[in-house]
Amino acid sequence: MNHDFHTHPLSPAEARVLGTLMEKARTVPDSYPLTLNSLQNGCNQKSAREPAMNLSEAEISEAIDGLRACSLVIESSGSRVTRYEHNVQRAAGVPEQSAVLLGMLMLRGPQTAGELRINTERWYKFLDIASVDAFLEELQDRSEEKGGALVVKLPRAPGAREQRWAHLLCGPVDMTLPTAPTATGGAAEDDVIALTRRVAALEHTVTALSEQLANLRQQLGA
Repeated sequence: MNHDFHTHPLSPAEARVLGTLMEKARTVPDSYPLTLNSLQNGCNQKSAREPAMNLSEAEISEAIDGLRACSLVIESSGSRVTRYEHNVQRAAGVPEQSAVLLGMLMLRGPQTAGELRINTERWYKFLDIASVDAFLEELQDRSEEKGGALVVKLPRAPGAREQRWAHLLCGPVDMTLPTAPTATGGAAEDDVIALTRRVAALEHTVTALSEQLANLRQQLGA
């Protein structure tokens, strides 16, 4: 039975916890499933998060309880410390590529298909922007029997070339709010894509270093 996000939308904290678990499963498989401490560090990262959050351990525990109740998160037992993993594909009834796009939208807010392709490079390598669009459209056109649309295409922002997509896992999105342009009108699209790639690469490096440091501290018992 698919989870119905329209009847039981996620809270912002639940969406952040879920997105973080989905990201870390891909980017640091050796540390996955995550401990509560690693999950908190991931949720509160300063890079690759929109908006930035500062969730307490109690808020994360509460979010985990909510996600476990609807089978979106599974608790792993058997190790010294409790660990958590996501169960999005099965619970939402979506293919891997769609799950990747939903996870990135939960972590970084509305994005164009081009931005999603760049930002998800470490999770899944989409062939081209058209394939990203195809999976987004499939998520938008989901039948009511399957639980209805999980993403929506936002109105074009003033000065923006491309429309951005938003997820609907936390409930309906206000379509009347103007969305910020994704690129300055005069900038060449290639320059913007190149710059976005460089920023994404730097964010990945910072994140990887932070995770290595956290793991080192854990090993040293800090």
